[in-house]
Amino acid sequence: MNLPRLGLLFSILAIATLLSLLLSLAAGSADISWGELWLALSGGGSEHTRSLIIELRLPRALTAFAVGGLLAVAGVLMQVLLRNPLAEPYILGSSGGAAVAALLGLMLGWSSTFVDLAAFGGAIGAMILVFAIATGTGSWTPTRLLLTGVVLAAGFTAATTLLLALSPDQSLRGMLFWLMGDFSFAYAPGESLWLLGVLLVAGMLVARHLNILARGELQAAIVGLPVAPFRLAIFIATSLATAVSVTTAGAIGFVGLVVPHLVRLVAGSDHRIVLPASAIAGGCLLVIADTLARTLLAPRQLPVGALTAIIGVPLFLILMSRSRRSF
Repeated sequence: MNLPRLGLLFSILAIATLLSLLLSLAAGSADISWGELWLALSGGGSEHTRSLIIELRLPRALTAFAVGGLLAVAGVLMQVLLRNPLAEPYILGSSGGAAVAALLGLMLGWSSTFVDLAAFGGAIGAMILVFAIATGTGSWTPTRLLLTGVVLAAGFTAATTLLLALSPDQSLRGMLFWLMGDFSFAYAPGESLWLLGVLLVAGMLVARHLNILARGELQAAIVGLPVAPFRLAIFIATSLATAVSVTTAGAIGFVGLVVPHLVRLVAGSDHRIVLPASAIAGGCLLVIADTLARTLLAPRQLPVGALTAIIGVPLFLILMSRSRRSF
C-alpha cells in the first residue's frame, strides 16, 4: 500500500474515531449540544454537564474504544495463528471460556483480581482445548480448528446458560446483560487502554514475523522463525486481550471477525498496517455500537453484543459461503 493511500486510510480512521467519541459524549438519554460539550471539555459550562460528560460518558466511551481495539487485535492474531479469516475469540470459544470462568468467579464471590485471572485462565484454556481436540493424533488444519472452536463455543454457551439458571434471581438480569455486552459499569478505561497500547507496540515490532507465519508454519521455520515460542506468545496475547475484554464488558462477538476482514479488503495483508488499523477501526465500531445501545430506546439500554451480532452474522455467512470450497 503506497504512502498516500496509507495516509488517507489512517486520516479517515482518525476522523471517524474523533467523531464517534464526540457523538458518544453528546448523545444519550440527556442530549447535550455541541456548544455545551465544548464548554464542558474545556472546563466551562454547568457542573452537572461536566460531571455527566467527564465522569460518566467519557470513561465509558474510552472503555468501549479500548475493548473494541482489543477484540480486533485478538481477531487479527487468531487469524494469523489459524490461517483462517473466520477465526475470532467469540466464534472459537475463547470468549465463552473466559465468560464461564469469570461467571464462576462472580458466583463464588471472588475479588475482581481473581475474576480477571479466572477469565484469563478460561480464555487460554479454551484455546488449548480447541487445539488439543483438533489435533488429536494427527496434524491440525485451519478448517478442523475452526469447526472444533465453533462446537466448543456452543458448549460454553450451554455452560453459561446453566450457570445463569443456578444464579440468584436478584443478580440474574445484571449477569445476563453483562454476558451480552454491557458498558454500564465500565468507568475505568486505564487497564484496557494500557493493554491495547502494549499489544499494539509488541505487534508492530513482530509484524514481519506475523506476515511470515500467515503464509504457513513450514515457510516460517525455513526462514528461521522460532514457530513454537512465537505461537505460544500469540496464545498468551490473544487470551489476555480476550480475558480483559470479557471481564470489562462481557462477551461481545464478531468485532474480531468483521474489522480485520474489512481492513484487509482495503489495506491488504501487511500486519504493519492491519494491526493498528484494525485496533482503531474496532474501537470506533464499538463506540458507535455502545452509543446506539444507549440511545435507540433511551432511557432503556440494549446489549452491545446484540448490535455487533447484527453486523457480524451476515458477514460471517458471506465469508462461509466464499470459503465453502475449502471445507
